[in-house]
Amino acid sequence: MKIGVFGGSFNPPHNMHKKIVLELLDKKYVDKVIVVPAGDQYKKQDLIDCVARTNMLKLMFEGEDYVEISDYELKHGTTYTYQLLDYFKTLYPNDSIFFICGSDNLEELDSWKNYQYILKNYQLLVVKRNYDNIIKLLGKYRLYEKNILFAEISYSLLSSTEIREEIRKNNFSLLKSKLDNHVLNYIKENQIY
Repeated sequence: MKIGVFGGSFNPPHNMHKKIVLELLDKKYVDKVIVVPAGDQYKKQDLIDCVARTNMLKLMFEGEDYVEISDYELKHGTTYTYQLLDYFKTLYPNDSIFFICGSDNLEELDSWKNYQYILKNYQLLVVKRNYDNIIKLLGKYRLYEKNILFAEISYSLLSSTEIREEIRKNNFSLLKSKLDNHVLNYIKENQIY
């Protein structure tokens, strides 16, 4: 089985996150996706607590049998990507583990802890943004090119920062196309952001 690990802050989880996961499954890039929200120790501005982000992800993917929401970082704190992938490899030793990321992550991958270890031992499943130059991005990682796969997914840029701003302004009608209805209701009911 091909298992994709999709990490992020998901602050909040929005429709592009959902589209990426469901298209990767639908187009058979992976057979299962494990979504891992970053722990509370993750240094990011305006990050709400991991429990709320996990709850929103569970609501967003409710009924999706091939999507699992992991509380790994909630229990273990923020970890490096290579540690997260090693953890899932111990759980699924006979399966292929893919790390799902955007092409913006590939640009900065060489600044990650043990990035060569990641590229050597795991496969990256990269969602390409429309304006990224893939040949240039791959230039840095020629030795590991066989472990970098690009997913053909129609990508549209959605900004969690802009979504949070609209929430603060109570512009909920503008968010109906950007947030899953369950997530939007959770935010309203719990007065998040």
